[in-house]
Amino acid sequence: MISRILVAGLGNIFLGDDGFGPEVIRRVPAGLDRPQVRVRDYGIGGMHLAYDLLDGWDALVLVDAIPSRGVPGTVHVFEADLQTRRDISGLDAHAMDPAAVFAGLGALGGNPPYTVVVGCEAGCVDEGIGLSDAVAQAVPEAVRTIDAVVAGLLARSPVAEG
Repeated sequence: MISRILVAGLGNIFLGDDGFGPEVIRRVPAGLDRPQVRVRDYGIGGMHLAYDLLDGWDALVLVDAIPSRGVPGTVHVFEADLQTRRDISGLDAHAMDPAAVFAGLGALGGNPPYTVVVGCEAGCVDEGIGLSDAVAQAVPEAVRTIDAVVAGLLARSPVAEG
């Protein structure tokens, strides 16, 4: 049964489209953050997220920029692959890569909860503040998607690739 959900935005606002996660979290309606759902912007604080995941969340919704497959601004929803873990040498307290977060969680003795990723194909991750037009236009869709994913998780509905 899924009764506690953590919605976590990841990304570096100083690297263009990599700031997608924090920008989306900033726009999530306050009503989504309620006793069974916590919405937080972790930015580049991957270890902070790893520590928070030790609190026994039933599900995690990660909001992040993902590598472009050719169409920046496209939003994808998928279950995270928690079985395939890459080896990480040393832990970076500011790592925002989900694999690094899960490695940090493992180093702390925890296991990741069921995880859904709401990702947006990045166009430009060069130094600079602000999202590209295509990624900025995807923010409202991502906010609606998070609402639907959380509602589905609370209702125990499956999440499909979108």
